[in-house]
Amino acid sequence: MAEKQFSGILNGAVPGEPVKKDENSRRGNWGNQIEFVLTSVGYAVGLGNVWRFPYLCYRNGGGAFMFPYFIMLVFCGIPLFFLELSFGQFTSLGCLGVWKVSPMFKGVGYGMMVVSTYIGIYYNVVICIAFYYFFMSMTNLLPWTYCNNPWNTPDCTGVVGTPLANATFANVSAVVSGLTEIVNRTKRTSPSEEYWRNYVLNISDGIGNFGEVRLPILGCLAVSWVVVFLCLIRGVKSSGKVVYFTATFPYVVLTILFIRGITLEGAISGIKYYLTPQWEKILDAKVWGDAASQIFYSLGCAWGGLITMASYNKFHNNCFRDSIIISVTNCGTSVYAGFVIFSILGFMANHLGVDVSEVADHGPGLAFVAYPEALTLLPISPLWSLLFFFMLILLGLGTQFCLLETLVTAVVDEIGTDWIIKNKTYVTLGVAIVGFLLGVPLTTRAGIYWLLLMDNYAASFSLVVISCIMCICIMYVYGHKNYFKDVEMMLGFPPPLFFRICWKYVSPFIITFILIFTVIQYKPITYNDYVYPSWSLIIGFAMALSSVICIPIYALFKIAVSEGSTFLERLKNSVKPDPDWGPALQEHRKGRYATTGPESVEVRPLKEELKDEGKEKLKKKETEKKDEIGLTIPGSNGSTLNPTPSA
Repeated sequence: MAEKQFSGILNGAVPGEPVKKDENSRRGNWGNQIEFVLTSVGYAVGLGNVWRFPYLCYRNGGGAFMFPYFIMLVFCGIPLFFLELSFGQFTSLGCLGVWKVSPMFKGVGYGMMVVSTYIGIYYNVVICIAFYYFFMSMTNLLPWTYCNNPWNTPDCTGVVGTPLANATFANVSAVVSGLTEIVNRTKRTSPSEEYWRNYVLNISDGIGNFGEVRLPILGCLAVSWVVVFLCLIRGVKSSGKVVYFTATFPYVVLTILFIRGITLEGAISGIKYYLTPQWEKILDAKVWGDAASQIFYSLGCAWGGLITMASYNKFHNNCFRDSIIISVTNCGTSVYAGFVIFSILGFMANHLGVDVSEVADHGPGLAFVAYPEALTLLPISPLWSLLFFFMLILLGLGTQFCLLETLVTAVVDEIGTDWIIKNKTYVTLGVAIVGFLLGVPLTTRAGIYWLLLMDNYAASFSLVVISCIMCICIMYVYGHKNYFKDVEMMLGFPPPLFFRICWKYVSPFIITFILIFTVIQYKPITYNDYVYPSWSLIIGFAMALSSVICIPIYALFKIAVSEGSTFLERLKNSVKPDPDWGPALQEHRKGRYATTGPESVEVRPLKEELKDEGKEKLKKKETEKKDEIGLTIPGSNGSTLNPTPSA
């Protein structure tokens, strides 16, 4: 007894109080609801919020882009987010296990795993490059400030003039001397661009010329995977604690950079360029397509991560409220990041005497060329560089945690033995090692070409197809009425009418619109002036199809092995919910999920179930008055819903 008390004290329990236990003791739960919300925010808020949304905003009408963006958030983003959260939470299973709802569609889960694998591989390479820039910023003078380095070419023209012999930091006033030469040049190559291309990447002449592995990048990739593994060593129990820092500190950095940015000369012009609405562009279908695509991709729909994270919630957690909080936070972060980015770019454009559009960029070009170059103009530039790249690292890690946990959870849930559950750490280690090895080719001189190829093809239209099929399966194969009842059983109230309409009609329509828009607007990928060869584009399409092809292949397999003498019989049996479909814990399997031996209890409305449950509790209370047992229903945050006072 003393040993148990001592163990409880070590675990943080207060003597005399009951130790807080997981609702699902076999699989585990989040420590509290805040951990889930922060993890989901870290998953949804990623690098795209910083390096893609601001660019899309100014390219598509500035402030006018906000209108279609928030329309798509309301009618597509939040409903899809809520659908995936409720889907995973109801069954307490990952992206493979949830397809017990209709086994023929399990290929959708495998498709999600393939997509998460691709994204996890190249996403960690981006994080490792941010690590590299972070380490290289630990100096008195940023190495991409001047053009007097071995990797620079004659075309290089710096914005800070020439280095002074005894200078410690770059002086902003030194910019003026070089402005005339910079503006008059027909072609200018900045020190930051040459540092990125010629030194960090040492980029080859084409995607087929791999060259040697860039050892500094390889070392940072190893560091990145080690950090991810250590944060996930105990699954959601450890990552749930880490996100208190990784999901919140980027906002501290954004705020620091924002305050510094708006105090700079020219910052207001950059922000005006970012926000000034061009209302005529609202009539352009491309603007609406970009808004829908950005909402869809930035929220992480169809990656499997949302289902996985929600599967560790307690059964009665209010995931409806969570979906609204997380979705709005994600989009608000995108808008806020735009102010930070364009205040600095406006400052840079002001000093160069050029338009903001000439210094604005997106993707790696913004994160590793344009913004670092702007930072060289600031006093104490290494400090701002450290903060910026530390923010990128944290934003990337928040997403990477969920990508890795998605794969690990899928494997563990699929095998499902006690041994694999107890030794989940070894599965995590194995997945991390494989991810590191698959990322090694991206650290070669041709790595950037392959990274962009994966980004543009492996996680593009395939996500739209997967999400569309998921909606069709849940709403029309399993049945929207059945699913609405499931959500009501879980939350205590049915999905609001607006969400029911979106799930059945509006969201699938918008997803189809995104798919058509993606196909119509397709252009072969390029990287600056480099045009990808045809064979590489074929590989890109193969990567995109590799996740989608899982769906029909598994469907045909499931139909073939299902019971039935005819094709139609096997088809009907393959789409029927598995007998194990439903809440994971027996205590939550009420109504049509309740069983007495092998036979199911008659389905009854939820109100009747609650009445009968209340009567049973009262009877139990009367027969056990001596023990004075209080009957409670646990809430999502550890509190109690409908508490019954003890006698």
